[in-house]
Amino acid sequence: MNIPSDLKYTKDHEWVRIEGNNATIGITDFAQKELGDIVFVEIETEGEEVESGEVFGTVEAVKTVSDLFMPLKGKVLEKNPEIDDKPEMVNDDPYGSGWMIRIKILDTTAIETLLSAENYKSLVE
Repeated sequence: MNIPSDLKYTKDHEWVRIEGNNATIGITDFAQKELGDIVFVEIETEGEEVESGEVFGTVEAVKTVSDLFMPLKGKVLEKNPEIDDKPEMVNDDPYGSGWMIRIKILDTTAIETLLSAENYKSLVE
């Protein structure tokens, strides 16, 4: 299982790449494998402020629909425009081209609550 050490993680299986005051967010390799073939991603929070722990979108797989939870309080700057037409990118490259949203972080203190790669690995193995 791929768990990049340069990212932060949540217990809800989102990953966070922090870049200054901004962050890119997606679902982990573990999550995409558990969901199976992803057929649709819905994110309607672009331009909105979303609290940590709130739902920012959903992922629909062949067998189920799963909520996407915001790991940090932030303003959604953009969603990945390519996953509308190619949701399978989330399965193919969850940490690269399959990213979900980019945010401006509004509460940096919450970064400390995110899991390290090592802690996330312990959670899923």
